[in-house]
Amino acid sequence: QVQLVESGGGLAQPGGSLRLSCAASGYPVSRYCVAWYRQAPGKERENVARINSPTGTTYYSDSMKGRVTISQNNAKDTVYLEMNALSPEDSGMYYCAADSYGVGSCQRATTFDYRGRGTQVTVS
Repeated sequence: QVQLVESGGGLAQPGGSLRLSCAASGYPVSRYCVAWYRQAPGKERENVARINSPTGTTYYSDSMKGRVTISQNNAKDTVYLEMNALSPEDSGMYYCAADSYGVGSCQRATTFDYRGRGTQVTVS
């Protein structure tokens, strides 16, 4: 059983930065496809970034590309999401999710077996 715990959210000023963490337990995150999603009140869930941990291949949504970086620390079983140039439109709950997808499937996947409870990001 994989458990994911997000942290690092909080209040940021417009133009500021935050680094979110997704800590995994129960299985090495290095074997998983890990995704970061966000959801704002009244809006649909939006994919932010993904990493195919075995290969380190990364994918970014068009809306976030250039402002976010997803990375992993296998020794800590943690995946990070660094966000820069934040705007109020980036506010929302950020979740990480994981599943054992291969490289191509990781990019296209819409469902994940494991998901954390989220960390709130507020930009104001």
